[in-house]
Amino acid sequence: MKARYDDLDEYIADLKQEIANNDQCATHHYNLGLAFLSKRDFVAAEEALLEAVRNSPHLAEAYVQLGGICLERGDLEGCLRYNEEAANCRARFAIPWSNIGFVHIQRGDPDKAITALNKALKWDPKFVQAKNSLATAHFMKGDLDICAKLCRELLEKEPGFAPAWNNLALALFEQKEYAQAIEAADKAAELGFDVPEGFLEELKPYRA
Repeated sequence: MKARYDDLDEYIADLKQEIANNDQCATHHYNLGLAFLSKRDFVAAEEALLEAVRNSPHLAEAYVQLGGICLERGDLEGCLRYNEEAANCRARFAIPWSNIGFVHIQRGDPDKAITALNKALKWDPKFVQAKNSLATAHFMKGDLDICAKLCRELLEKEPGFAPAWNNLALALFEQKEYAQAIEAADKAAELGFDVPEGFLEELKPYRA
């Protein structure tokens, strides 16, 4: 897109013209939806993406984007439903499985989250966000060793992924490894992660 268009509005105008000439092209509707997402116009994006799936009911990527719009407005149920639809369209598509896992974490159901996230990692073993979410789900269950192990595996390959440092800090703190927990939390903050204030307060007594 950037190679041909310096201006997003120009790109949108051209897509609308293409759609006027052929309103059954799911790809044009999908690209229009992405363009509106770039402008954070979620209403217009949703309308375009719904047109995309009307014209191509198995367009898994469009369902994922629709799920993202639901998440933006706090609709976890809608996010879950659209990502399940995406996974039904393409079972080996890791992104919807990861999103399904994330929703289950938000709803406080780590077991369902773990099932979905393991599927995401089966289809994409290098999926960093899915692995970090899996660590979160295991932390929620109290599986501290598994959580710490997953975080360390992830950080070995992606040392700059701040959320994993935070997860590692939480697990280490619960394991009473306070010095290491402080080190991991500081690393998360250094990399730009907003470490929860309550957790920082809990760490204070253990700082030298």
